[in-house]
Amino acid sequence: MTDDTDAAARGWFVGLEADDTEAASRAIREGTAAEPADWPRLAVESGFADSETDYYNRLHEATVQSTSTHARALEQADDKQLLHAVRAMDDATRTANELAERLSEWAGTLFDEAPSGIEEARELADREPTTPLEARVISLAERVEGLAAEADDLQAFIDQQAPKIAPNLSTMAGPVLAARLIALGGGLEQLAKKPSGTVQVLGAEDALFAHLAGRGSSPKHGIIYTHEYVNGTRPADRGSAARAFAGKLSIAARIDHYSGELKPEIHSELDERMATIRARGADNTTEEATQ
Repeated sequence: MTDDTDAAARGWFVGLEADDTEAASRAIREGTAAEPADWPRLAVESGFADSETDYYNRLHEATVQSTSTHARALEQADDKQLLHAVRAMDDATRTANELAERLSEWAGTLFDEAPSGIEEARELADREPTTPLEARVISLAERVEGLAAEADDLQAFIDQQAPKIAPNLSTMAGPVLAARLIALGGGLEQLAKKPSGTVQVLGAEDALFAHLAGRGSSPKHGIIYTHEYVNGTRPADRGSAARAFAGKLSIAARIDHYSGELKPEIHSELDERMATIRARGADNTTEEATQ
């Protein structure tokens, strides 16, 4: 192969075998050129293609494979695996709870102490059936127990993986909420590019669309409400708390995506800001009590 300068001047196909689609795909992803040129003519002159039509056919094949390889790499990225894990955990939890309700109704017709939740379903799963009907009910209890156990295992996986993928976001929000924010954002990179106002209402899209259509008030928060910094703040100050929290979450996501280094100072800044907001509420409560 010629040197890099000559290769860039002659095209991505320099030094490639015409039928080596994998190498051609890699050359398209990694190659550069200082300026445009008559690439079809150069490809024919170099022997890479028999004609201009043949060049474009080979280019099409290589670009399709390159795109497929890139898309597959994106889907296999760690943050996308975290996205799938948290969605699977939520699906397993929801399904287990729904089946537990069905189990409670069914088991109540057969047993004096009918299960009323997942823990009771676990107890029922340990019983020995005495009739074919009891066997079916206990089998359903085993399925509920299995789904609940899978949800627990998925949460343990998220608790372990999220801090590796998004250390600042996980420290600030907790691993599960961090994973949910990444999932709602479409991935860590996409989340990092969103303004704090969008992060603040992630998970409240229905309420936001209703507001935009004139059917409701603007939501103050979305899924971040599940964090103690928001739900543990008095209602009058929750808007301020949600804005402050979302602002730091946005910064944390950007740091995680672009550097991946844990930055203790942003967490200290958030703690101080939340203390200020809550102190405001405490001052108002004290003032009202003395009046």
